[in-house]
Amino acid sequence: MTVHIEVASLLIDLEAELRRAGYWQAEAIAEEALASVEPFAIDTMSLSQWLQFVFIPRMHALAAARLSLPARCDVAPVAEEYFGGDSAAKRIVAIIGELDQVISRG
Repeated sequence: MTVHIEVASLLIDLEAELRRAGYWQAEAIAEEALASVEPFAIDTMSLSQWLQFVFIPRMHALAAARLSLPARCDVAPVAEEYFGGDSAAKRIVAIIGELDQVISRG
């Protein structure tokens, strides 16, 4: 399996888990929130929103076009902090950790 297919598959799993755990937002996010330049758009959205509206779409686009992926990905530590002890989010954090590994090994 190519890295792009592996990333695409994990992104599908991540979306499914975000939905299952109740972290998926039905309504679109404000355009102003998407204009953030802060890491993880921490000043304008929650991590779950950033995953839904920034990370998943961008990584899907790169994977679909078979473009270069980031040289390094370290989202799991932030996800662990954000989701904390939420047992419903354990799988979300695990999938993000897998994505970090796959993307970073390229």
